[in-house]
Amino acid sequence: MAQTSARRTQIIDVLEEAFADLMIADPHAFRVKYRKMAADPFAFYRGTACLFYADVTKMRDAWADDRTSRVWIHGDLHVENFGTYMNSDGRLVFDINDYDEASIGHFAWDLQRFAASMALMGWQKALPEGTVRDLIARYVRAYLAQVTHYVEVENDDDFALHLENTSGPVFDVLVLARLSSRVDMLDRQTVIDGHERVFRDDSTVRRLGKAEERKVRRAFDSYLKTIPDSKKFDRTLFYDVRSVVGKSGFGIGSAGLPAYTVLVEGYSQSLDNDVVLSMKQANIPAVSRFTDSAAIESYFEHEGHRTVVSQRALQVHTDPLLGYTSIDGVGYVVSEVSPYEADLDWGNINEPEDMSSVVDLLGRATAKIHCASDEDSEQDLVEFQTESAIAAAVEGRRREFADDIVNFGIDYAKKVRRDHGLFVDAFREGEIGGVSAT
Repeated sequence: MAQTSARRTQIIDVLEEAFADLMIADPHAFRVKYRKMAADPFAFYRGTACLFYADVTKMRDAWADDRTSRVWIHGDLHVENFGTYMNSDGRLVFDINDYDEASIGHFAWDLQRFAASMALMGWQKALPEGTVRDLIARYVRAYLAQVTHYVEVENDDDFALHLENTSGPVFDVLVLARLSSRVDMLDRQTVIDGHERVFRDDSTVRRLGKAEERKVRRAFDSYLKTIPDSKKFDRTLFYDVRSVVGKSGFGIGSAGLPAYTVLVEGYSQSLDNDVVLSMKQANIPAVSRFTDSAAIESYFEHEGHRTVVSQRALQVHTDPLLGYTSIDGVGYVVSEVSPYEADLDWGNINEPEDMSSVVDLLGRATAKIHCASDEDSEQDLVEFQTESAIAAAVEGRRREFADDIVNFGIDYAKKVRRDHGLFVDAFREGEIGGVSAT
């Protein structure tokens, strides 16, 4: 009983430490966030990367050495953080998405976080534990095989999962994204007023006063300077701002973060190719709250800068509109709201054979973000070849490594299921940051 009470207190303390300012600024957003997290253990896990790092940073990591403890990591890798995007070469690819928590840390932390999410997903689909273990092990083997590929083959940064080399549910989500239309997306979010598009009014849109809009437009002008020269569109009208609104209604991880949506002129004056950009406040990555990150933090101007540098270090051919800016000294990330983004939907992936083919590709995608950077990545925090460091760390112990990740995933998922119940009780009783359930 005392142990349960202590864990409940720890959960409350970690959540309050991570989100105190945001909870005070927008308690309604956190009431919504916590209700979503209360739905099931997996939703709770998605919203508590901070709790995960509070735990794993206290554990011994047998796979961390001078190099593998300081590589670029995604920071919040779970089974639902995969989907499609249109890369800067115009190719539709399937990859890891949502880099808000990206930073430098132990490479195994990404795999552990994924493994626990896979175990939670398997439990919710009522798969036998042995089947779940096999799926996690398959993911790790695919990851290691791709790491080996990077060690053995030079200049293969262009490896990608796309329509020509995928099958099953991953191929299906790529086809779904390809069938999407920019015009359809624009028509959902905007209306034509006179001879220009402007944003529609809905429950997620907030109209700005003149002073706030001027501030956002100045921040937008600063953002344009952060786009690499190789990715800037050489067109007179591109980037001209047409409409700006405040935005809310983001997912579990972004609750309470101030954000704006900006509509800009696209490739021509045609109303069919206007571009929608998100300008969202960046948050402190969960991992940095529990590690000695002073040297890392001093490298960046602010969290928006950190997020963009991290994404360019982790993703090949990033969004050509990715950049950063600041408002009142606070960092923001700017990126395109693309019609070609579609998330991997696990609702229809239920049989082990279907899941096996998916985790193979997810393992390879994970290795890719650890081992390949965008051509415009200018970071020098990690100057060694990550694939060589990882291969050396697991040399002669690959099965042991896979077993370690599998066992962690199974054990931590059980912990999360218990934690979920403690969280729900604490939330119902109004014990978390003053955000009541009513």
